[in-house]
Amino acid sequence: MIPFSVLDLAPIAAGATPADAFRNSLELAQHAEEWGYRRFWLAEHHNMPGIASAATAVIIGHVAGGTKTIRVGAGGVMLPNHAPLVIAEQFGTLASLYPGRIDLGLGRAPGTDVPTTRALRRDSKSTGDDFPRDVLELQSYFEPVEPGQKIRAVPGAGLRVPIWLLGSSLFGAQLAAMLGLPFAFTSHFAPADMMAGASSVSKRLQNRRSSSTGPTPCWA
Repeated sequence: MIPFSVLDLAPIAAGATPADAFRNSLELAQHAEEWGYRRFWLAEHHNMPGIASAATAVIIGHVAGGTKTIRVGAGGVMLPNHAPLVIAEQFGTLASLYPGRIDLGLGRAPGTDVPTTRALRRDSKSTGDDFPRDVLELQSYFEPVEPGQKIRAVPGAGLRVPIWLLGSSLFGAQLAAMLGLPFAFTSHFAPADMMAGASSVSKRLQNRRSSSTGPTPCWA
């Protein structure tokens, strides 16, 4: 049986409020859990009157607290908007509250318009080129603390929260293959590129298998 999951934006219906959207998201997650769905992910968007999932980690906690078994996570957190340490602390907290049920999907788009990007206090010169470095930094905060380590995520260190890379281009697919991380392709953004992304991952996997026995990525 193919495992199914849900990607939710916490949409605000006409005439409704964000509080209504959060109740609806929780109800949807509870039904998804009852129906045997594997994951319930929420996406980060900003300055969009019809979407209430801006504070993604907060609503993930809301949904995880109202469910019992389904995995809950971000699909995803837009990493360029945040310091990796902050995300490690947030998801380390979630993983501590709901062990074995939290996923962290990462994207490199801003998830909003240019003025809002500036309001989020991102570096105006950032183009997403720092994304691979930021992913590695974030991964490091989930590893056990090394002797003499000056900066650590509390909570977060040693929890190894599962990280997924999200993307609508070959860049994300290739990076996932290089890092051995699961990859979720946003085919609703770029359906024509999906098979090219799969081919790119497959080629890099072949190279990895010939030189390494480490973990390999998979498609959502």
